[in-house]
Amino acid sequence: MMTNDVLYRIRDLVVEYHTRAGILTAVDHVSFDIRRGEVLGLVGESGCGKSTLGKALMRMIQEPGRIASGELWFDGMNLMQLPPGEMRKLRGSRISMIFQDPMTSLNPVQRVVDHITETIRVHQPQTSEKAARARAAELVDRLGISRNRLDDYPHQLSGGMRQRVMISLALALRADLVIADEATTSLDVIVEAQFLDLLKELREEFNLTILLITHNIGIVAELADRVAVMYAGRMAELAEVHELFERPDHPYTRGLLRAVPNIRLDDAELYKMPGSPPDLVSPPPGCRFHPRCPDVMDICTRQAPTFYENKPGHFVNCWLYQEREENVSLEEASS
Repeated sequence: MMTNDVLYRIRDLVVEYHTRAGILTAVDHVSFDIRRGEVLGLVGESGCGKSTLGKALMRMIQEPGRIASGELWFDGMNLMQLPPGEMRKLRGSRISMIFQDPMTSLNPVQRVVDHITETIRVHQPQTSEKAARARAAELVDRLGISRNRLDDYPHQLSGGMRQRVMISLALALRADLVIADEATTSLDVIVEAQFLDLLKELREEFNLTILLITHNIGIVAELADRVAVMYAGRMAELAEVHELFERPDHPYTRGLLRAVPNIRLDDAELYKMPGSPPDLVSPPPGCRFHPRCPDVMDICTRQAPTFYENKPGHFVNCWLYQEREENVSLEEASS
């Protein structure tokens, strides 16, 4: 069941890739909600499953990957039971994604304007070519690209300009949910600031909901309402942004925040988290963070913890907080 303030509900999502080495579980029983009108930041190390999760929410996992199990409820619709044709209509019009590699996402033989107008006219066939081009010009202009570049091809643009074209494609139809996968990676700081200002404007104007997948903790601190932390395919922690930054509970979250440089230079040396993320084909037993955890206990090496609400609105996947009787699971807290 969906509540009015939840736009997208994900429950026990599992995404697998069949490789020569075995089955790699990139997303392992992940559950969380995306609320209407919020910016939810999704952070974690490279390879933790963030981008795979974003594609799974669009049902865009391709072979050798597959969504093995789980529930995806978008605005009351069960997306796992939606026919492929209906799912295609939903992509772009109600759920959009900004991909992190524009050079492989844009068609090299299509002009910039063709990418944008095609997106608009496929979902809104009543829109004339002239009106679609005018909307495309307005979009790129707001993102800092001159309108006279609309007839250029992707290879004629810089990496940052190509990324802004990808952003304009995601915003063209003002979808209910925009999944931004490392959308600012190729942008310089000035254009990045313009993009963040644009997202703020669109969010306020159209009640836009954003899933912000990023390595940039600073962007999350500035833009997000809540933050979800992933580690090795699983959710480690989920909380309001100020709560998580001021009082992180999971040892991995604390390490992640300590590794971010700060201008106060509180430490003589930048903190480096020991160890490396595990191999997801054969992950360690129990809690997947236990080989790197400074607070590891015996139970951590044998049994995986569950994702519990140890404080109101603050969920954590750690045995340090699961011996308390008042803890409730995410599903129990949502009911």
